[in-house]
Amino acid sequence: MTHPLDLQLNGFKGVDFNSNDLGLDLMRQACAAVRRDGGGRMLATIITDRLDRMTARIERLAALHAEDESVCEVMAGIHIEGPFISPLPGFVGAHPHEHVLPASVDAAKRLVDAGRGLVRLVTLAPEHDAGHATTRWLAQQGILVSAGHCDPSRAVLNDAIDAGLSCFTHLGNGCPLMLHRHDNVIQRVLAADRLRWVMVIADGVHLPPMVLRTIIRHVGIDRMIAVTDATAAAGMGTGRYLLAGQDVVVGEEGAAWAPDRSHLVGSTATMADIRGVLCHAVGLSDSDVDRLTVENPMRAISVEASMS
Repeated sequence: MTHPLDLQLNGFKGVDFNSNDLGLDLMRQACAAVRRDGGGRMLATIITDRLDRMTARIERLAALHAEDESVCEVMAGIHIEGPFISPLPGFVGAHPHEHVLPASVDAAKRLVDAGRGLVRLVTLAPEHDAGHATTRWLAQQGILVSAGHCDPSRAVLNDAIDAGLSCFTHLGNGCPLMLHRHDNVIQRVLAADRLRWVMVIADGVHLPPMVLRTIIRHVGIDRMIAVTDATAAAGMGTGRYLLAGQDVVVGEEGAAWAPDRSHLVGSTATMADIRGVLCHAVGLSDSDVDRLTVENPMRAISVEASMS
């Protein structure tokens, strides 16, 4: 088996990629831990914050990637999740709503330029991208554009796909606990057959195994990608950790929560955990697990990059 590729990793084993103090020693430590714990390569994920802070963090990741071979071997690129997402409660998730922005090409270019060619994936809300101009520009750069933390109508979602949107980020999460039983973002995505990729956090916590099994059966193995959405709390046990300056609390059950337990904040899963859930709890074959964790994520970012 080729090493897995995790398209959404916010940090690992005590190291937060969204920290203002991230240095080479910590990045080396995190990359080595990813490999030790069953991972392979990953997209370091930067989440919503003030635009200048996000830009500085992306620049730092790009510099660390260029500086050290061991970081370069593990960090396949950068995933920017926000700030162009929905500010509405439930949909905004763990992202600080005060820093959410409507999508704009100028802001997107600033973030992408900071990555020195390493930005492979951007998650945004289609309904907050006027005329889908930012989606179109990102797709033209060969960047995988994914909807997430969003609530687009079916028409808006289809128009975004026409503009270059080809993925959905962590389906079933980044949305309110209570939704309309028929007309909701989950159903709209499941009905969007032209959406090339659908990502899920396959830790068995964000989506119970029964739900994972149902989504995978409907969408199909060829279109599914499993991610960890892990944070600095991954592999660390109970305690209090940080994600972009906000507290993450891990209890005895192993899930990562906001301090008031109102919502999950990323996961504590390793890629080995993800593969175990998909194999043993969901019931996929080893070859299908490889599709979701190795082959499909590699195809998703390489196909998009080849279009630039």
